[in-house]
Amino acid sequence: MSTWLWVAVAAVGGTGAVGRFLLDGIISRRADHDFPFGTLVINLTGAFVLGLLTGLAVSDHLLLIAGTATIGAFTTFSTWMLETHRLAEDGELRLALTNVAVSLLLGFGAALVGRTIGAHL
Repeated sequence: MSTWLWVAVAAVGGTGAVGRFLLDGIISRRADHDFPFGTLVINLTGAFVLGLLTGLAVSDHLLLIAGTATIGAFTTFSTWMLETHRLAEDGELRLALTNVAVSLLLGFGAALVGRTIGAHL
């Protein structure tokens, strides 16, 4: 792997992380609810974009930069799990289970739709 590719992954990955932080803040302020809508929207968006990139069959280097670096830094499995755990710990078991079910079902659907669209472009 070339030096410029490492630099691109680091730079673009940082952009994805900052994008996640900003978008989560905007959504969380507007949602004003116990349910972690910000993380849900971020992860669904990431699943769609990663599916789209896969469907487009982009080159390995572009997939590494756009998919692994950008979308990998943008989405967040650990925050999703922590927020789910906190909901359960706070006695919000229904919201915790909803978060798991909705994230998995809609995430799978978003990736599938993205991949289907990408394959037809």
